[in-house]
Amino acid sequence: MDRMARPPLYDDALRRRLLDVTVEIVDRDGPARVSLRDVAQRAETSTSAVYSLFGGKGELLTAVIEEGFASFSRAQSDAEPEGLRALGIAYRRWALANPALYRLMFGGAQLVHDMHSSGTAMAPSALLPLARTLAATASIDDEGLRNAITVWAQVHGAVSLELAGVVPVQIDADAVYETVLDTIERAFPPR
Repeated sequence: MDRMARPPLYDDALRRRLLDVTVEIVDRDGPARVSLRDVAQRAETSTSAVYSLFGGKGELLTAVIEEGFASFSRAQSDAEPEGLRALGIAYRRWALANPALYRLMFGGAQLVHDMHSSGTAMAPSALLPLARTLAATASIDDEGLRNAITVWAQVHGAVSLELAGVVPVQIDADAVYETVLDTIERAFPPR
């Protein structure tokens, strides 16, 4: 007797919808308040779909963070050929276009790690375009990684302050960010 393969019960479109809804809920309520029932209801599906596609809350949040870092890494890789300033511009552009995801990636990773024992290790790959640009070579040593983290801390700090809304209204956030990029370029001139 020939057995036909069962068609998938849940598709990529539903998976994407669940991820998008989760990001919205995280942005509104924070990662600790994500409820699988709420996610399923807002995505117009059942909690069974969430469990089938992800396994549970920790895995769902981990998948959201993984998707975020993959998208962020692509944006950084696309900007890499244009140099250090382009990487900084791409960093901010991506964060401002994806504020909820950005907050979860950099603020919720510890919560997810606590809930889901595997944790996340996506950030290091997102750092590689910057490290390569600073090293001007494919080989990345400890000094190159230290420099990359130094630069990342500066752009991350500026973007995080902007997203948190703590920059006074009379201060032009674009001008502040340009100053940050100017400072970085002076500290790490091209080799």
